[in-house]
This record gives sequence, C-alpha cells and structure tokens, in this order.
Amino acid sequence: MRVSHLNFNHLYYFWHVCKEGSVVGAAQALYLTPQTITGQIKALEERLGGKLFKRQGRGLVPSELGQLIFRYADKMFMLSQEMLDIVNYSRESSLLFDVGVADALSKQLVSRVLETAVIDNEQIHLRCFESTHELLLEQLSQHKLDMILSDCPVDSSQQEGLFSVKLGECNMSFFCSHPLPEKPFPECLEERKLLIPGRRYMLGRHLLTWIRNKNLQVEILGEFDDAALMKAFGLNYNAIFVAPSLYTDETFAHSNIEEIGMLDTVKEEYYAIFAERMIQHPAVQRVCNTDFSELFNGDKKSVVNP
Repeated sequence: MRVSHLNFNHLYYFWHVCKEGSVVGAAQALYLTPQTITGQIKALEERLGGKLFKRQGRGLVPSELGQLIFRYADKMFMLSQEMLDIVNYSRESSLLFDVGVADALSKQLVSRVLETAVIDNEQIHLRCFESTHELLLEQLSQHKLDMILSDCPVDSSQQEGLFSVKLGECNMSFFCSHPLPEKPFPECLEERKLLIPGRRYMLGRHLLTWIRNKNLQVEILGEFDDAALMKAFGLNYNAIFVAPSLYTDETFAHSNIEEIGMLDTVKEEYYAIFAERMIQHPAVQRVCNTDFSELFNGDKKSVVNP
C-alpha cells in the first residue's frame, strides 16, 4: 500500500513518545491522556502498515520501522522549531533573546556580559533562566533557549549543531571576614570551614584537585551550585568561600571581607554556547564578537564592543 499523505498530529505524538521514552512521558509533555497517545500511535501504524514500537522489558523501544520514521520526524520537527525561532527573533516589534545561565557563575560578571546584548537603538526583550549546565544544554537542544552562558564548552562532535565560544576567564580567590586566619595562605584554609562550588561544575572539580595537590586538611562545610548563595552563606556563617578575585576592588571594598589568598592555577572560565540556527541572531553575535579581556582582568568599565 502506497502512503500518499500523513496526519502530522499522529507523527508528532509518535515523535514525542520516542523523545520522552514512554507513552506516559509523552502524555505528560503534551497534556494529553496516555489513552489518547496510544490511539494516535495505532492510527499512524495502520497508515504506515507496520508496528512502530516493540516491547523491551517493561518499556517500549522503536522498531526498525519506528527508527526510520523517527529519524525523518526528528529532522522535520527540529526544522519547524528553527523556523519559529527565526520568526520570533526577526519581529520588528521586539527582539526576543532567551538566555540560560549556569547558576555557578558570578552574576556580577554575567550581567556585564549580557549588557553587550542590549543596545539603545534596538528593542530587545531579554529573558534569563538559571539552571545546571546539563539542563540548560537540554533546553537549548529543544529550542527553548537562544544561548547559554556556562563554565565549560560543548564538544560539537558529540553534540551536533551546538557550538561554544570562550568569552574569557578570571582569577579566583578565597575570602573570609575578620578576624582573619593566623596562618599564611594556603595553610590558613585549615583554620576555618570551607565553602566551595559544587563538584558537578568545572570550578568545583578543579578546586578539589587543587586542595588535594596542596595536601591541605580542610573541612568542607558545604558545596553550592549557586555562587551568590555560597557568598551569602559565607558572610553569615564566618566561613571561607571562593569568589572571583576582582570582587576585592568593588564588592567587598567597604566591608570586613578580605581576600586571604588567590588560586595560582585554577580559573573560572566563561563560555557562550549556542545552536547553529542562532548564529545569525544579532544578540548572540554581539556577545560572541565582544572582547571581554579587560572585564575578566578586573576593569569593569572596559568592554570592547564589535
């Protein structure tokens, strides 16, 4: 039997079942009942003349026919999402720019990076979302974000269609409130409890390696995914915490917080990550083409725009 046309709603439901890994997951994502999804899949199978799924344990996996259909459906619906993205950011009334920010990054530096995306003669609608690097990548792949600011790049060979640009890196220091530890740095880190970035982030892992290499016997009170929360907790708990070294000049200038030592090899890196479809987005171009070297060296007023 020759298939002359398809019901694209049926194909869309099938695509979602493959993406979610189950009928229940697809039903939740589409706000439908599992029975509705199952009925639509059966209708598509009848139209195509074959089974699209097979049982594997308690779950479903695409059959050979299902794998073939999914490859084409995935390209179709990804292209449709790309079309909507282009329409959204090409509207004359407002330039929509959805940015995901890894929560471990310094919000002070992130805000300065995002300032370059906003220009006076362009009406832009900036929306920012915080989450983990992994969840933000997933949202970027699903066309829910235009760009990510994170602490590590992507491997384009492993994540097809995603690219990253390194914006810069900054020195990191240990800070604490008065009275200051008596021992010299880095032995002074053993005198108080320590707060560090979560080890799921590159900075947290590098910091733990640095501590081991220095043979320091530190007591880690907590690991924080959110940099701002770590700083606030450190101030209130009288603990030693990690923050960008440039905070010394402005953020802690009029407080009893002082830098007790700078990391000699560990730096926090900043990357812009975007999908290929967004390479022509004006705001993405401005962020990726801006020279942030002076900003990450500590001069907050010197950002060279393209």
